[in-house]
Amino acid sequence: MFGTVLLIVVIVLLVVIAGVWIFGERGALLRPSTRAWLKEGGWRHFWSGDFFHAYVYSRWSNLYIGGSIKYRFPNLEPIEGERRWADEYHGKVLPLDLARKLITIEQDIPRQDLEQLIPYATARDIVLSSPPDIAVYECPCRSGRANPCRPTQVCMVVGQPFVDFILEHHPRSSRRITQDEALRILQEEHERGHLHAAYFKDVMLNRFYAICNCCQCCCGAIEAMRDRGVPMVTSSGYVAQVDEENCQACGICQNACPFNAIQVDETAHVDWETCMGCGVCEALCPNDAISLGLDARKGVPLDVQALVP
Repeated sequence: MFGTVLLIVVIVLLVVIAGVWIFGERGALLRPSTRAWLKEGGWRHFWSGDFFHAYVYSRWSNLYIGGSIKYRFPNLEPIEGERRWADEYHGKVLPLDLARKLITIEQDIPRQDLEQLIPYATARDIVLSSPPDIAVYECPCRSGRANPCRPTQVCMVVGQPFVDFILEHHPRSSRRITQDEALRILQEEHERGHLHAAYFKDVMLNRFYAICNCCQCCCGAIEAMRDRGVPMVTSSGYVAQVDEENCQACGICQNACPFNAIQVDETAHVDWETCMGCGVCEALCPNDAISLGLDARKGVPLDVQALVP
């Protein structure tokens, strides 16, 4: 049902935008941010349909995510086709320190081959300028739940033309924020036990474009990954490590882990395979018994500072 509705919406958008494209940039049906998106490279995905998929996702986020949570995610299976579908979103878990660096980087990152540093073929053109343009808007996952975690305005879009797109199309539920405000939101979400994820997508001009602040209660991607085994996000490159001498077996980390990667008996035990290195357990441990350790087997951290020449 949801797939049929989405297909109809895509077809309508195809007809409308193609008409506006024919009649030129002055057409009133396309807002400036959409034209900028197409101009900067979105047109490469125009005829494949990927642009319309991304447009629908960004324009009607609540409908798209709400429908996915209700109809799509409960039926996901960890088969190869679903893995390819999940891989298109290129989401990478971020510990708090690395999330901060995406917001505070003070230097342009030029085009270069970053595959050795960022394990995404479509993340070759990261362009972050100082000061970055940032907008925050309502989390579609939280908005799609009957009793969502609060606050709901925690999704960050970084860089143009996507900031303007969100502000133009979600005027009541989005706002432009400063670097300091973005850092405050990250810190507050971290203290609530929520994880950070950076997102990339080829149709989003081949670069980083968003930071999601996700809770295990509402996030559709976490739900699909934890309950269905579909790899919606990749590891941060870190793994939680337990100091058994300081561990009091209180169980807080077990309850807080979004991926069910910790079990507690006489002490806490981390399942290496399942741990995504998000740092939620580290943040909430009252005894400072958990830390994050680099582990090359889990991938390379998205450390933007390391990319600055």
